[in-house]
Amino acid sequence: MPKNIRDEIVEQRRARLAVTGHSEGAALPARRAVPLVPFLNEYGLICEIKRQSPSKGIIAEGLDVAVQAALYVGSGAHNLSVLTIPEGFGGSLEDLSRVKSAFPGAAVLRKDFLFDDQDIDASWRAGADAVLLIAGMLSAERLETLYRRTRALGMQALVEAHDREDLEKASRFSPDLVGINSRDLATFRTDPLLPVAVKAGIHWNAGVVYESGVSHPEHAAFAAACGFKGLLVGEAVMRRPELAGELGLALRRGGADRFWPEIGRRLLSRRRDRPLVKICGLTREEDARLAAEVGADVLGFVFWPSSPRRAEPGLLRKIRDVKAPKVGVVVHAAGSERLDAEVAELLAEGCLDAVQFHGGESADDCPRLWPAYYKALRPGGAGGLDLADAFRCPRVLLDASAGVPGGSGTRVEAGILDAWRKPLWLAGGINPENVSAVAAERRPELIDIASGVEEAPGIKSRRRMTRLFLELH
Repeated sequence: MPKNIRDEIVEQRRARLAVTGHSEGAALPARRAVPLVPFLNEYGLICEIKRQSPSKGIIAEGLDVAVQAALYVGSGAHNLSVLTIPEGFGGSLEDLSRVKSAFPGAAVLRKDFLFDDQDIDASWRAGADAVLLIAGMLSAERLETLYRRTRALGMQALVEAHDREDLEKASRFSPDLVGINSRDLATFRTDPLLPVAVKAGIHWNAGVVYESGVSHPEHAAFAAACGFKGLLVGEAVMRRPELAGELGLALRRGGADRFWPEIGRRLLSRRRDRPLVKICGLTREEDARLAAEVGADVLGFVFWPSSPRRAEPGLLRKIRDVKAPKVGVVVHAAGSERLDAEVAELLAEGCLDAVQFHGGESADDCPRLWPAYYKALRPGGAGGLDLADAFRCPRVLLDASAGVPGGSGTRVEAGILDAWRKPLWLAGGINPENVSAVAAERRPELIDIASGVEEAPGIKSRRRMTRLFLELH
């Protein structure tokens, strides 16, 4: 069984505390000696200070934590997170005290695996303005107890969740600040869409912080557009402190995204063994309405002049009332300016929710053209999968079709699927006859179907669409 990194660190910390006590060797005052500053009072960036991590190894050997804090504050970031974990991170409680003493006007979060009242009291004495409480490592009762102790001392608690079970624990006391970690602390793998999905399950009024996996302003813009109040960033700003200013600017610009929050909501509420379904290549109003009625999670419309599944803009305006998210499938190329303007108009009107790029677009082309998007990739073999890492969208669609987008009926090669290490969005050759087997064997998060439910290109079959969803239930 794979090792659980979080549990290993927790056990190491328990053993260490048995020797050092909760001061962990730091010379803590009997009473707090620095001012208590409100943490993340408004929308903002939280910049982290750490020397290393279990996933990245050494990040900043010989780090002077006060110098690093100065770089952040100089970039306009006044919410700081200090890793105080020696195991795997090289931190200490002394680091936190040094940062707070050097910058008493900054709001400082203690980031550690905390599990009792003495941890909270030691954090307060060391100068923390906030503490991280990780729901996944605490019982519901202990989580609430630590939260209430933290608030009684005047500090803020950033209650960290990673799944529905964590939210259930937190819902008992409705914390006003929730952090959602895109990193699974058991494996240290990240999933950029997970915070959006988990956020959909928060049913009380809370500010929500997007944690981990952020390395580019596009990531900050994505988090802001999905309604996150804050952004906690570690390795990227440790290596390049000036990035803090760029991320903060992208976060403040905000925006609004309809597509990814709705996908997140559907992911959170779906049965775990049932993929989301996109019906693509829709050209008729009756087909689009039927697809949504029988269970489609996403409706796809091809905007490519030579495609037999080309959708007319008027169709999207006729089905504006259909609740399923609508995606325009486009190929951005020389001479496509009129097509681009057509799609942009439908997005502005709210008739389309996002774009699926299906051509040779680069990682920088996509967000420049439309902020709500994902990329379809047609790798020539397993080696071509490295291309997926270049794109900063939360998901990449694997599609077997070559040439113009959609409807080839060809399946993605088994070797490519075996090598894929991201949540799987899959298109190509899926139909009612094989959908159950594909779902069971490959566990895709989303399947994209066009020709598999057609009578003719662009003309959907009521019988085949209905059967598809029966097979999935």
